[in-house]
Amino acid sequence: MFDPDNPIAAKRALRAEAGARRRDAATGLLAAGAAEAVRDRFLAAVPLAEGAAVSGYWPLADEFDPRPLLDRLHRAGHPIGLPVVVGRGLPLLFRRWHPGMGLIAGGFGVQVPPPEAPEVAPAVVLAPLLAFDRLGYRLGYGGGYYDRTLAKLGAAGAVLAVGLGFACQEVAAVPRGPSDRRLDWIVTEQAALRIDRRDG
Repeated sequence: MFDPDNPIAAKRALRAEAGARRRDAATGLLAAGAAEAVRDRFLAAVPLAEGAAVSGYWPLADEFDPRPLLDRLHRAGHPIGLPVVVGRGLPLLFRRWHPGMGLIAGGFGVQVPPPEAPEVAPAVVLAPLLAFDRLGYRLGYGGGYYDRTLAKLGAAGAVLAVGLGFACQEVAAVPRGPSDRRLDWIVTEQAALRIDRRDG
């Protein structure tokens, strides 16, 4: 259990542990079809309005790969955006993506659409993670980008936040502070978990 009086130190320690766990599991699980399993579980469980815009992400190294899901959502008529870091301490913005698009290097080595790609205001945000718990808290990389982005999108209207990852990334409790935002769903190769927001 994390120390609620020192969530920053607890997050730092968990990031190292969770990152190692994900690295050890990612290659084998992705080769075993985890990305396709998550795609199918997401499509069967998570409610999407017709034509709702969805933000995804382009995976780095051992991050869970959402591209099979993004391809299917694109073919189903959902506009897809990929995140772009505008500046430290600012929310993300999302630029329109489609399969086959040429991407460019963005902040932190992430591949992003070119600047002429139009912006997308997503109704559904797919978020990568290092760890998650059953209350819907996710451990990211420490920049707070998704927390700020979900706060901004939520202030403008309803937004559905979905964490994508491997089942082995689940922990008993993610250290959290007052600005950490909860997810609505977590989808892994083993389950689609709907978070009861009345808990925690």
